[in-house]
This record gives sequence, C-alpha cells and structure tokens, in this order.
Amino acid sequence: MNNLEPLILKKPCLSEKSTDLRSQNQYIFDVKINANKNTIKKAVENYYHVKVAKIRIIRTPAKPKNWMRKTSYGQDKKKAIVTLPEGQKIELGA
Repeated sequence: MNNLEPLILKKPCLSEKSTDLRSQNQYIFDVKINANKNTIKKAVENYYHVKVAKIRIIRTPAKPKNWMRKTSYGQDKKKAIVTLPEGQKIELGA
C-alpha cells in the first residue's frame, strides 16, 4: 500500500442523490483531481475494508467567477461513484 492512498479520498459526498444511491450499494466520494480508478479502488478497499465491484468517475470543470472586471476560475472537481457487491456496505454515519 502506498502511504498517499488515504489522501486520495477527500470526503464522502453527502447529498440527496448520494443517499438515494446507497440503496443500490453505490457511494459517492470527492477525490483528488489526479486520482484514477485503480488508486481509488485501492484506497476504498484499504480504508473501508470492503471489495469494490465498479467505479465511475465524474469530472466537473471550474466555473468562471467575475469580480471587479476580472474573470477567475475555481478548482476543477472530481467525484467517484463506487459500487460495492451485494452484502457489503460502508457506514458513513448519516
């Protein structure tokens, strides 16, 4: 295990959509922008002690923000939808 794997997962995404997806054994995590499917899978399996069946990644670009005639951009964001096999689940506390 790489020592940086726990830092790949920023936080679990707690929203209305993510709570609906929990019934289908799918969990949404905010991840680092440079993370790929293999490192996300290893990080989830090592941190939560579950097996991962499937991972989908959503990448959202930064939105422009105008302030005093200047346009700046925030940071790009990346989310991972992790699907677990039947019988396994992650306790997120909510």
